[in-house]
Amino acid sequence: MSSRTVIRGGLVITASDELHADVLIEDGRIAALAASGTPAAEAWTAERTIDATGKYVIPGGVDAHTHMELPFGGTFASDTFETGTRAAAWGGTTTIVDFAVQSVGHSLREGLDAWHAKAEGNCAIDYAFHMIVSDVNQETLKEMDLLVEEGVTSFKQFMAYPGVFYSDDGQILRAMQRSAENGGLIMMHAENGIAIDVLVEQALARGETDPRYHGEVRKALLEAEATHRAIRLAQVAGAPLYVVHVSAMEAVAELARARDEGLPVFGETCPQYLFLSTDNLAEPDFEGSKYVCSTPLRPKEHQAKLWQGLRTNDLQVVSTDHCPFCFVGQKELGRGDFSKIPNGLPGVENRMDLLHQAVVEGHISRRRWIEIACATPARMFGMYPKKGTIAPGADADVVIYDPNAEQVMSVETHHMNVDYSAYEGKRTTGRVETVLSRGEVVINEREYTGHAGHGVYTPRSTCQYLN
Repeated sequence: MSSRTVIRGGLVITASDELHADVLIEDGRIAALAASGTPAAEAWTAERTIDATGKYVIPGGVDAHTHMELPFGGTFASDTFETGTRAAAWGGTTTIVDFAVQSVGHSLREGLDAWHAKAEGNCAIDYAFHMIVSDVNQETLKEMDLLVEEGVTSFKQFMAYPGVFYSDDGQILRAMQRSAENGGLIMMHAENGIAIDVLVEQALARGETDPRYHGEVRKALLEAEATHRAIRLAQVAGAPLYVVHVSAMEAVAELARARDEGLPVFGETCPQYLFLSTDNLAEPDFEGSKYVCSTPLRPKEHQAKLWQGLRTNDLQVVSTDHCPFCFVGQKELGRGDFSKIPNGLPGVENRMDLLHQAVVEGHISRRRWIEIACATPARMFGMYPKKGTIAPGADADVVIYDPNAEQVMSVETHHMNVDYSAYEGKRTTGRVETVLSRGEVVINEREYTGHAGHGVYTPRSTCQYLN
């Protein structure tokens, strides 16, 4: 039985266009667009009509970097796939790409199967997986080929966290060489973890135990050095590279240089680096622990360079790296030793609103907002035009967005399963009103109408910037 919905009177915004158009949805997909008020649009009939007059009609957000239920530092990220994807929907995100984890001594397949088991039947919105590669060996390299064939086309490696996720340069080079052959994309956490561990040890020996020292030991130069090294290893391997959560102006400069050389190198940043800083890490009474993440927050002067990188396309994507840990009982594990604070911030619900605030403040245009939050992540990770745009044939992942509504971000009103907001008290203009996921209304005029299990696993093609 066919179901039809018409969205009337809104301003449709994609990465490439803005037009006053009505949108016809049929059986979970966008069937047609037509200029509002034209005979073609007026002729449409549907079971449901959504009035978007005075509102934006935008594609659902694609958050290409989340960590639901991630084991870290002796605990787990506090959002499950159920709570995390529901919060994502509230924030106008309709697709997440989470990270399945290979443990050392285990296969990629075991890690992927474990994450499928966590997510299946629990997600409010659609989801896909990247694969964290912690143990590069001949079997792992063969498995990478198989995963690419079945739609897990990106692999994350870590130059940080020795003894946990860390890969040395030789392991990184082997994985990059493999991805150059199989079409996969290596995602890199670029920080010199070996050097950072020395600085951590020295800081603790000096009695420097507060959260702010987390930022001081994870130096911007060690992010830039690792970014440079990753770029050159990828160049040697003839492979593309995607650097995750870029936080420092020196790392942006490395990416810009590589792109100017014509290398297939891409960069992602996150809202926390655009809106928060070391001032937050320095908050008294251990409050700074709420802002411990890696790469760390930087001094405020880095923000202008990150915004510039987003405008010049030296940075292409804004994801959240959503990895929440409660202040009580989780962040507190690091009282007296900043190195034991679980690394991560909540943000999956805040990204679309914060980036709209950036539009309001003149950092980026409306179309660039959609580009960095929807279209580019979908293209980067092989899901476009199914995801990331409003066009005939695309999944009907659509957000009705009120650009004039004002809100105050707060733990009192957010839906993430964490006991604080990283943006507590922040006033923003613009708010999600209604959200459709594959044509089904999951948020209806600020009321949750979705359910666990609606979201389905989405296999991906390879990076669409390389084809």
